[in-house]
Amino acid sequence: MAETERLWLVERTYDDKGLISLVYATTDGEWARQSERAPIAVERSGGVTAAVDVERTELTTVDDDDRRERYATEATRMAERHDPDERV
Repeated sequence: MAETERLWLVERTYDDKGLISLVYATTDGEWARQSERAPIAVERSGGVTAAVDVERTELTTVDDDDRRERYATEATRMAERHDPDERV
């Protein structure tokens, strides 16, 4: 069984194609996962949750110091204020 990490929503943006880009990160800001989804897919799945559990093999390292700090701050805030399965 693969090991997983809990990641918290740290960024949600919309691109010029109408896709939603979601970034989830660990509370230390060291690891992240970005995905793009169509709005209809987000709606059909019930929305965006505060956190997701992701296999470690699917994570990328956050190399930029400023971004890592921002992700750590936002992930920690989300973890303190929301249940993992809460829709946000």
